[in-house]
Amino acid sequence: MAWNEPPNGNNNDQDPWGNRGRRGGRNDGPPDLDELFKQFNDKLNKWLGGKKGGGSGSGGSGGTGGSLAAIFGILLVLVVVYAVYDSIYTVDESERAVVLRLGKFNSLEAPGLHFKIPFIDVIDQKVNVTEVRNYRHQSSMLTGDENIVSISMSVEYRAVDAQKFALNVQQPETSMANAAESALRHVIGSATLEQALTVGRDQIQAAVKERLQQYLNSYDVGIELAQLNINDTSPPNQVQDAFDDVIKAREDEQRLINEAQAYANQILPVAEGRARRQLEEAQGYKEQVVARSTGEARRFSSVLSAYNEAPEVTRQRLYLETVSKIYGGNNKVLVDVEGGNNMMYLPLDQLRNRATGSGGGSAGSGGSGGSDINNLSADEISNLTDQILREFDRRRGTGN
Repeated sequence: MAWNEPPNGNNNDQDPWGNRGRRGGRNDGPPDLDELFKQFNDKLNKWLGGKKGGGSGSGGSGGTGGSLAAIFGILLVLVVVYAVYDSIYTVDESERAVVLRLGKFNSLEAPGLHFKIPFIDVIDQKVNVTEVRNYRHQSSMLTGDENIVSISMSVEYRAVDAQKFALNVQQPETSMANAAESALRHVIGSATLEQALTVGRDQIQAAVKERLQQYLNSYDVGIELAQLNINDTSPPNQVQDAFDDVIKAREDEQRLINEAQAYANQILPVAEGRARRQLEEAQGYKEQVVARSTGEARRFSSVLSAYNEAPEVTRQRLYLETVSKIYGGNNKVLVDVEGGNNMMYLPLDQLRNRATGSGGGSAGSGGSGGSDINNLSADEISNLTDQILREFDRRRGTGN
């Protein structure tokens, strides 16, 4: 008995769930699943070129075979669609695609639209070769003079070789982080605390960058450093006050050095100017002496030629010039006496330096009165000279 037939041949329009049938002999129960599957199978067979299923006796085996063929056909179509979809891929402008063929590196594809063999070629990674990646590290470590220092470091790097970055190392970014910490500890362990905190930070930063790049090159990981900065170095909190005092003392030292340098910059130009002036004066004196000596030599040569032509005249001339030069600047009067070999010397310069108040006999007789000898007129000096000459003649005549 079918599931939808009334029990005991009693058609009371009820199904096994107790639902009454609708008008026209149809009920409101669930649909016949076998009938639905049969209709679906017939449609698939029709699409695939098959025949509709027969009656209930022969339709079982035919329906099962048709269902398998339909499922296989659907799967085949899905596989083809997926293969076509999977064979096409794109690479962005900033990326490089690493293609593996049967698990082995095959090619490195540039940006654009590309095709690959489905189920054979695999895109291992699309590596961004222009992106600047960042890594930050902060820790405490031991310096070369056995002091502890806290250091904060930031690293900027790029994956310049996509093949090496994707295939040579399993976790390239982790390897880079470990290498950065190792390079930093190596350099800090060779420096002193003062270098790490103050003047040596730039040298430490350059040394860490150079050593880290060497590590990455030895790993062959395809990473190139763009920038490495040591952002902060500080001593432990327990000794922070002492280090602050040291920093202040160092700033005072630098300030004094700057002041001394400013003073030196002020003094040195003045001293250099004086030295230059003395050199110029010495050079001028040198040229003056050389020119004077050259003139004297030429004058001597001319006098010598004149002396060779007229010795007596030249000798007399030289004598007169020498006497004139000697006595020309002296305040002395020499009186030549006729017929005698002696000359009388009148010290007029000493007479001028004396005051007439103490009075000499010759000054009084000269009519100069009590005036200063420096204020005597030419006539008074001439009268005084005549008196002295007469006195001189008198004394020579009397033998005194």
